[in-house]
Amino acid sequence: MPTATAPTPTSPEELLLGFARAARAAGLPVTADRETALLEAVALVGIDDGAGTYWAGRATLCSAPDHLERYDRVFAAWFHAAARPRTAGPPTPAPVPMASLADGETLDTDTGTDDPRGMHAVASRADILRHRDVATLTASEKADLATMFGSLPQPRPLRRSARRTPWRRGEIDAHRTLRRHLELWGEPAGLEWRRRDSAPRRVVLLVDVSGSMAPYADALLRLAHRWSVRGRGRRDVHVFTMGTRLTDVTRALDRPDPEQALAAAGDVVPDWSGGTRLGETLKAFLDQWGRRGLARGAVVVVFSDGWERGGAELLAEQMARLRAVAHRVVWVNPHKGKPGYLPVQQGIVAVLPYCDDLLAGHSYATFEALAEVVDRA
Repeated sequence: MPTATAPTPTSPEELLLGFARAARAAGLPVTADRETALLEAVALVGIDDGAGTYWAGRATLCSAPDHLERYDRVFAAWFHAAARPRTAGPPTPAPVPMASLADGETLDTDTGTDDPRGMHAVASRADILRHRDVATLTASEKADLATMFGSLPQPRPLRRSARRTPWRRGEIDAHRTLRRHLELWGEPAGLEWRRRDSAPRRVVLLVDVSGSMAPYADALLRLAHRWSVRGRGRRDVHVFTMGTRLTDVTRALDRPDPEQALAAAGDVVPDWSGGTRLGETLKAFLDQWGRRGLARGAVVVVFSDGWERGGAELLAEQMARLRAVAHRVVWVNPHKGKPGYLPVQQGIVAVLPYCDDLLAGHSYATFEALAEVVDRA
């Protein structure tokens, strides 16, 4: 069986992580959990087994049929073409087309050569792009970043449900225990146990689309779309935009294609790049949606730089109302991650006492960190 040879002298872990990141740069939804699963799977089969490495990567990094051809291409470009298993199944991989992450750059992915420097360059540039401020990206870099959003983690925080489910321990399930005794005609039987079940916790996203947040609005709505892509029966993510008024864009973003979703959201939001009335829009949200219990027990994430046209007193009052009903309040400020930032804006000063977390939100890497915070909420 052919052996998967390393492109450069490096450890097996670095080789596999580089391959996983190249796959992510090519558009596969490779998360940190899948990278870990890849390392564990290859450790079981052995990196010297080319076929085993191929199938371990395919099982851990691919989650849909349309991922397979792209995976084959990345695998062939990262490892030698001879490392592919000669078994029936996947087609002969061709060179993987890679979009350049910088203006005017091209990438040669010809698998006829053993030099994989092009794939290493893609992985390296993609990692650099993860930490770039989205407000400073060029048009081509924004297009590459939009592709990367497909692999962004989708947080799904859980809450304890009132329903009970059978379990190995917990509280005694008297009904099931009695029924078990009756089935045995009164003969002694073991106790049955149950525990509280879990259910998805609601997530509410409030996105500031005022003029000061305009450079980040596209990326933040792409983030909101990624989080709100839902399966059947899933209705636990709600998205609103804030400017001079409050707009519910949840239904507009409920489309599989992100470009169509953002275009639909643009059609329903009337106050792009306008002023900021955070206190008034929060009051409108709590007055209209708070009565319906949308924020009650939810994780509420506010994306804003804190610039407020109105008085900070109203904003502080509404944040106090929000904190009283929400499970967790997370404020995401794109300027927090920049050197020298101090939370001195009157809006930020007013909301800080009522926030559980104040996080940065200016790059893809900060969006990944935000997803972890929300997922653990």
